[in-house]
Amino acid sequence: MNLRKPFIWLLALSSLPAFAAGSGVVGENLLWLALILMSARLFAPLAGRFGFPAVLGELLLGVVLGNLTLFGIDYFTSIAKDPVMAFIAELGVIVLLLQIGLETRLADLVKVGGRAFAVGSVGIVVPFTLGAFVVGPLLLPGQTPNTYLFLGATLAATSVGITGRVFRDLGKLGTPAARIVLGAAVIDDVLGLVILAVISSLVQAGSVSVGEVSWIIAEAVLFLAGSIWLGRKIAPHSSRWLAQLDSGHSMLFAQVLATGLALAWLAHAIGLAPIIGAFAAGLLFEPLFLKDFETPRIVQEIEPLMRDPQNRGLLEPIGYFFVPVFFVLTGMQVDLQTMADPVIVAVALGVSAAAIAGKLVAGVFAGQAGKWIVGWGMVPRGEVGLIFAMVGKQLGVMDEAMFSVIVIMVILTTLVTPPVLTWLLRRSSDGAATIR
Repeated sequence: MNLRKPFIWLLALSSLPAFAAGSGVVGENLLWLALILMSARLFAPLAGRFGFPAVLGELLLGVVLGNLTLFGIDYFTSIAKDPVMAFIAELGVIVLLLQIGLETRLADLVKVGGRAFAVGSVGIVVPFTLGAFVVGPLLLPGQTPNTYLFLGATLAATSVGITGRVFRDLGKLGTPAARIVLGAAVIDDVLGLVILAVISSLVQAGSVSVGEVSWIIAEAVLFLAGSIWLGRKIAPHSSRWLAQLDSGHSMLFAQVLATGLALAWLAHAIGLAPIIGAFAAGLLFEPLFLKDFETPRIVQEIEPLMRDPQNRGLLEPIGYFFVPVFFVLTGMQVDLQTMADPVIVAVALGVSAAAIAGKLVAGVFAGQAGKWIVGWGMVPRGEVGLIFAMVGKQLGVMDEAMFSVIVIMVILTTLVTPPVLTWLLRRSSDGAATIR
């Protein structure tokens, strides 16, 4: 029996932590990425065996890795705080929303525009009102008015990346419910931005002008409408020109991804979430993939690729790399130690109930598209809720107890949505309906 090879492999595996530590930031990130990607691939089918989408497996993997310190294993504690890993995770959700935009017809979004606006608006107003004027003063007495306002803002936030991934994993992006949720998420982001800007100004300056609020809304509307309208005018011509240089998949891939990254940067530059820019980029390229290309050979090559259920599109391979990192790192933000104080947990459960109820009320305005599906689709707060809470903490209006309450609320709304939404989509005939 040859013992040499097993010994060499054992020596190599035992030296991995030393290699990572000795190779600086790059070495550690390479090993972390390898562990996250393979672990996510293992957890995803495990979640599937229980009837849940892959995103839930990735989120739970993050929760496990982020809380191994409870068992004395602290090797993964620095992953969630590493700026390189955070950037890769941000790229992951940008790629995801770009993919979703490519698979969403703008005309279908326009059809549900009125309902999406109603859902998005109510989904902001009701949770904000519950948090700032009802649940906050009732469950957390003695706080400042600004603290309650920030609590309301965090309850109003929505993380569309988690819901969008569930719809996509289950092949439900073409349903009316998915379109309403995606459209409402854009409205939600704009109104959430306005609320955050207004409250921050009230805390810092004590007042806010109508002109400032109007300018924020105008910037968001001009960005969304302008980028999609202008992009749809330019994209077919630029694509035909680029196809003359290279008519293969690589040129179209580069063009779509570069545009998505550029619009994500532009959205961030004007104060919107970068994922809104990526989603807009996907919408402007959608007709290019499905009907507007005048080069027949490119249509024959690209359209089957986009429609192939086994492939799901041109960006799918890069999505396999970046997207799981986002969801694993989102799960790693969950600190189970915040649940050690029963009083904080009890308050957090009350706040979470208000957070869920506020979004379910918004689902009532979805019409026949699926009230419960749309309502639950708006429930997860994810990283958006944490960002809102972090702003409040930096401004000094939130103490550690309040922040812990919000973290628990984010945990619950993030983890409970995928299984509930999956169950609703699989049993409800509304989830399979189509708009005619």
